[in-house]
Amino acid sequence: MKNFTSRPVVLCLSGHDPSGGAGLQADIEALLAQACHAAPTVTALTVQDTVNVSDFRVLDREWVLAQANAVIADLPIAAVKLGMLGSVEMVETVLEIMARLPGVPLVCDPVLRAGGGGALGKEDVGYAMRERLFPVSTIATPNLPEARILAELPEGSADECAERLLPHIRHLLITGGHGDESEVHNRLYCRDGSRHDFTCARLPGSYHGSGCTLASALAGRLALGEELTSAVRSALDYTWRTLRDAEAPGHGQYVPRRLPLDLA
Repeated sequence: MKNFTSRPVVLCLSGHDPSGGAGLQADIEALLAQACHAAPTVTALTVQDTVNVSDFRVLDREWVLAQANAVIADLPIAAVKLGMLGSVEMVETVLEIMARLPGVPLVCDPVLRAGGGGALGKEDVGYAMRERLFPVSTIATPNLPEARILAELPEGSADECAERLLPHIRHLLITGGHGDESEVHNRLYCRDGSRHDFTCARLPGSYHGSGCTLASALAGRLALGEELTSAVRSALDYTWRTLRDAEAPGHGQYVPRRLPLDLA
């Protein structure tokens, strides 16, 4: 009789992107690449392509709770990854879900805008994330524009945003790539005062789903038991490779190639 070894399970609470570039499909592919099993719980439906998002609808909280609770009752959750929430009510829904998962690592990707610039939530969602979700999260992974929104510092540097946000969260990874420097600087800030800088070569073009890819890969590394700083490095290295090998299936941004060609 064959003995089956289960992969670590990561509960993903994210939106659905019909183009397949971001959202839950990005979560699933990135987690497969980390040898993890994704348990995708849909929080929102979007109308978007590789160019931009034109509309979205947040699901009723009862549907989201029902999805998550069914998974939690059946599967051993090793980590949780948050993507698009879209409303303050969904923030509160996530808090209710996490109350059932004490001690489980939570990676919060504060999705506030699509890669093309379209809003994916009302303005008060960022405030609710910072005040309510960050305290129960292991780490948040905003890019610099998102960090500025969360910190309420429209022109703030990464250091200034981190100083404002660290009282709310233990670890903060602010990703670069939105300037014109030759190298991309990703900065991990920790509440204990330590800081780690990760640099990589800038790649040409812009990418749809890079933030989802990074956060999911990080959740997968934590689910596998990797130490946080090492997990951040592993996730950043993996994400850079997916961008290096990205493809352009549509008329907009490149889509990361998260799986080898024989599995994609």
